[in-house]
Amino acid sequence: MKKLFYPAVFIPEDDDGFSVFFPDIPGCNTCGDTIEQAYEMAFEALGLVLSYMEDNKETIPSASKPQDVKLEEGQFLAVIEFDMIAYKRKTNSRAVKKTLTIPSWLNDIALEKNVNFSQVLQDALIEILESRQKSTVNIGKTEGLYRVSINQPSSFKKRFLNRKNGLLNQKTIKSICAHNQPGRRG
Repeated sequence: MKKLFYPAVFIPEDDDGFSVFFPDIPGCNTCGDTIEQAYEMAFEALGLVLSYMEDNKETIPSASKPQDVKLEEGQFLAVIEFDMIAYKRKTNSRAVKKTLTIPSWLNDIALEKNVNFSQVLQDALIEILESRQKSTVNIGKTEGLYRVSINQPSSFKKRFLNRKNGLLNQKTIKSICAHNQPGRRG
């Protein structure tokens, strides 16, 4: 699952705290005594709800575009970035036993070298899952500025991002779009 970006509506409270809700996810609400705590709690609430939905094979709702969220007076919006794999890695460390088969010669050498089989399998699975995330390029224009989000291997990013300031020019954006056409591999 790729990273998700959900708009969260923050509501200042009379006690200097903040209430937070996600318009796209009914029932996903939280609060905090400070803006920092409210943001952290919003991330945790989003993680709890989305991981519950994924575990129960429920459809995860699409996120609204921030500019489409209607705010009432005094409310403000923050976009919460969420990565399911990173969240589960951090919060769900319950071990599951797996049985595997490898050639005996490989087993003997690994035992001699004190290789931790579980760690090797975990590392390999994480690497494979992260490498299989789809390549995406999202380009948005707000007030004349381009906001570019690239989910690609670092070699792709290095080809297109200006090394000094990370900015992209019109030619670079067109090149990225051409590279990201359907049927092209990332």
